[in-house]
Amino acid sequence: MAKRALGVCENADMSLLPGKRPSADDLLVLLAVGRSGRYVTAAEELGINHTTISRRIAALEESIGGRVLARGAGGWELTDLGREALAAAEAVESAVRSLTVDPAGERALEGVVRISATDGFSAYIAAPAAAQVQRHHPNVAVEIVAATRRASQQRSGLDIEVVVGEPKVHRAKAIRLGDYCLGLYGARDYLSEHGTPASVDDLARFPLVYFIDSMLQVDDLDLATSFAPAMRESVSSTNVFVHVEATRAAAGLGLLPCFMADRHADLVRVLADSVAVRLTYWLVARAETLRRPEVAAVVDAIQARMLDQRDVLLGVR
Repeated sequence: MAKRALGVCENADMSLLPGKRPSADDLLVLLAVGRSGRYVTAAEELGINHTTISRRIAALEESIGGRVLARGAGGWELTDLGREALAAAEAVESAVRSLTVDPAGERALEGVVRISATDGFSAYIAAPAAAQVQRHHPNVAVEIVAATRRASQQRSGLDIEVVVGEPKVHRAKAIRLGDYCLGLYGARDYLSEHGTPASVDDLARFPLVYFIDSMLQVDDLDLATSFAPAMRESVSSTNVFVHVEATRAAAGLGLLPCFMADRHADLVRVLADSVAVRLTYWLVARAETLRRPEVAAVVDAIQARMLDQRDVLLGVR
């Protein structure tokens, strides 16, 4: 991981005289902590130790006369004064970065962007979008954490979250990315042996491949099976790739994202007119995070990928 070196010695005396202007280096430390919510992550990014992070934050608070960070359940959160200081820190960072250009003479982007998203989105939307950004900006690294969960109130260590269903979040911005469709699928061999369901009522004789009910955290996904409550569970998992492979292996009928199932010629969609569950992807990030050029580049690439794959996501062939 690339590390940004600060302009003064790590072991230097950080005591400040009352009324002294805030140090630009201290502002950049606040920027790193404010974005990640964690001292350890900020220390790794900046190439200094945890103790120095704490000392610089204390020096900044002394110089501007108030607290800039408050301890939250999931990490450090900016106070109102901290958000004002962060805006100044962003101006410092922008001024420094404006001095760096790539061989084409364009502004060079660098840094690490951390994304949390569902398994399918991570593989088919986030990964190609990240690759597109990396081709244009080789110094931008993208880390993708695959997880199916609600948007967190404390985005510690994450820059971007992609969730299913409109999130209820505080001090963050939610951006609607677009819709995708779930459909019922069966393997050709399985349907040849057991028959194809003729109606929704007929689904009661088929086992369902889907998420583990007791471990599902996303309300929209939990409600998706309401079309056929009589279906019994077959193979279940927290990972949608397991759903796809279990369905292909004749474990039952899978309720699968069309953009994943339609890639497999051995899967057949059944009751397409009756069972079509439309869900929405949302992107969540702090406003200050979205102002980072490297994060903005990743968000733009994700939105472009969503638009390009619109028909595929909706199961339109």
